[in-house]
Amino acid sequence: MAPKAVTLLDYGAGNVRSVVNAIGKLGCTVHMAQNADDILNADKLVCPGVGDFGHMMTALNDKGYTAPLKAYLRQDRPYLGICLGLQVLFDSSEEAPGVPGLGIIPGTVKRFSTELSVPHIGWNGLRARQSSRLLNDLTGQEKFYFVHSFHVVPDSDSVVLTFTDYAYAFASSVQVGNIVATQFHPEKSGQLGLQLFRNFLETDAQPNNTMPLHGPATQLAKRVIACLDVRSNDAGDLVVTKGDQYDVREGGEVRNLGKPVELAGRYYQEGADEVTFLNITGFRDFPLEDMPMIEVLKQTSENVFVPLTIGGGIRAFTDKDGHTYSALDVAHEYFRSGADKISIGSDAVTIVEDYLRTGIKTGTSSIEQISRKYGNQAVVISVDPRRVYVTSPEAAPHHVIETAEPGPNGERYCWYQCTVKGGREGRDLDAVTFARACEDLGAGEILLNCIDRDGTNSGFDIELIRAVSDAVTIPVIASSGAGTVEHFTEVFEKTDVEAALAAGIFHRQEVPIHAVKAHLKDAGVEIR
Repeated sequence: MAPKAVTLLDYGAGNVRSVVNAIGKLGCTVHMAQNADDILNADKLVCPGVGDFGHMMTALNDKGYTAPLKAYLRQDRPYLGICLGLQVLFDSSEEAPGVPGLGIIPGTVKRFSTELSVPHIGWNGLRARQSSRLLNDLTGQEKFYFVHSFHVVPDSDSVVLTFTDYAYAFASSVQVGNIVATQFHPEKSGQLGLQLFRNFLETDAQPNNTMPLHGPATQLAKRVIACLDVRSNDAGDLVVTKGDQYDVREGGEVRNLGKPVELAGRYYQEGADEVTFLNITGFRDFPLEDMPMIEVLKQTSENVFVPLTIGGGIRAFTDKDGHTYSALDVAHEYFRSGADKISIGSDAVTIVEDYLRTGIKTGTSSIEQISRKYGNQAVVISVDPRRVYVTSPEAAPHHVIETAEPGPNGERYCWYQCTVKGGREGRDLDAVTFARACEDLGAGEILLNCIDRDGTNSGFDIELIRAVSDAVTIPVIASSGAGTVEHFTEVFEKTDVEAALAAGIFHRQEVPIHAVKAHLKDAGVEIR
């Protein structure tokens, strides 16, 4: 039987709400460790962590958690580490040179060395190296959710529980006695993740060896993401809407396609790999007082165990009383409310313009602040480009491509202009240059929209997607224009993007998510 209470070590960063909700779903009460005695007196200790190795170790030291945590671990007591909760068990990390880890397991943490996109984001499989009750009732065909740029390298493979393949095999979980830890996020891995938590919590279970040892190489799945544009309607209620080339009104009213929490739950059940909320409402004061949207995140995370991204208002604000809040303050509240990633939109254009003009990383932009504390995998940049046709590659001081879709006057070349304010204002900045600068500033993913294709159901802009994805080494999410299942297969076969996103066709149930997944599978595209 699983214990009725588990202690969670919350050092103050990232989304722990989803871990609490997942364990609570199994009938367990979660106690939050408030001091050293809470750690030492725990029957079972769960330690989730996201972001930066150095920040986590600093937080553990500042809160006085390091010594009792080491004492707990050295007594070989039940421990489940997640992501950074795995990495800090080791001696050191390339992410934070000179910062010692807990030193429980000999080895280090290294950045991925590969031509593939980094961070490694998405659903990948496990290859068991040893038997463990943590893997009970798993067959080896399952996929779990990963989001990381660094991986552990133990001095000895004897501690490795599972390997996962991403360009090369890396240790995706470890076990030493009663200490187990995973690089992947069980709280974001759907029903399989809940099963893994159940396996950890069972006190008397023995390994049942349902997962064969040394299975075949694993593959990263392409992600299908459901996006919900959320705003207030004229009655003041939060609704999911969808624009037609960014116009969300129809017949004078805001299109109402459903309630955000209900739709997110439906998409989770239908097999969405991630859910993205984009808050397109004008804020009454500033995001931390936009309580309905924060409540949407909290309620969604109670029953939706896949990654949640939130966008809208991730920037510094001064409220009506003169109090100033940094972008980091806003992002922190979103993370604590259930978000796993935040999306920065128009403000990213201003940040990049300043960076390109000066060539200086100030360290104060929202991209830099959030990625430095929470890791670049937590920062998604949402960009809204549109085509600008030109007569030759030299006709504009931008990244110009030759296009198979000629312009109105037969132009054979174009560049993609970044826009702000919901596409209403164009800037003298192209999408390729913008994406490269965002990566340089610390972003971990690009959400690539396309004004020209938005709401058209004519398919993704393959030329735009190729241009941007070929220019960066971070993952790219294709967005705008999907209208059929074939469009998803096309974008994955013709580009190297890691994910594709859609909104209206899912909301109106014109193209169900399960139909997209089935078509991708039939076409030989790796899916979850």
